Amino acid sequence: MLGFPLPDPIFFAAAIPAVALVGLSKGGLGGAFALIGVPLLALVVSPVDAAAIFLPILIVMDIVALYSWRHHTDRTLLLRFLPGGLVGIALGWLTSAMVPPDALRFVIAVSMIIFALQYFYKSYGPAAGQPIAPKPHRWPPAILWGTLCGYGSFVAHAGGPPFQIYALPLKLDPKNYTGASVRFFALVNAIKVIPYVALGALDTKNFAISLTLLPVALVATVAGAAIVRRLKPEVFYPLAYALGLLAALKLFWDALPL
Repeated sequence: MLGFPLPDPIFFAAAIPAVALVGLSKGGLGGAFALIGVPLLALVVSPVDAAAIFLPILIVMDIVALYSWRHHTDRTLLLRFLPGGLVGIALGWLTSAMVPPDALRFVIAVSMIIFALQYFYKSYGPAAGQPIAPKPHRWPPAILWGTLCGYGSFVAHAGGPPFQIYALPLKLDPKNYTGASVRFFALVNAIKVIPYVALGALDTKNFAISLTLLPVALVATVAGAAIVRRLKPEVFYPLAYALGLLAALKLFWDALPL
């Protein structure tokens, strides 16, 4: 038994769709769903509580996703991207009180919008039909986007677009791309527990609410993985870029001083 009453039905009317969307994203079906989830939950609780409630759920989703994609990954992508990600988390912990989250949202959003529009222009514009060669792994972009990814994940829950900007042009097999993404963000979320606890964002009430939402998270994560397994590359990549563009537009909207 919980030592306090659960939130009212209005809370769960927002929380269940929010967790389901993030679960689909964790299963591999695009970062745009994850960016929608936290703001949706923030309609019924404070943004700080929304982030705190989501973190334990994200970690459980990560465990399910890791099992679902245990046979698929790209080691080179992880080794190139992880150092910058760790630097970004550390910078987020040290400077999150000084750097406005909206400034980071704006930079990431504009970068992702340009990146996605460039892809669609090359794929469907006047030069459509000409093959787009995969880009090689390169340390400078990996460090840059890895750092923005770790920083964005910590201070603005916006780690997905920087990961896509670096990883999508590699044109990996969709299963290996998803497996590498799952592993990277599982590590990021596990590491984030330490500063979140230090900042006092995780308390027993929020943790207990997280537990009540876990069944939705588990079902949605498995469903997302099942959908991605059935997508061919010629379907997966346009969908991934489209969802990335939607995520960027959402970030851009959030960053506007309305």
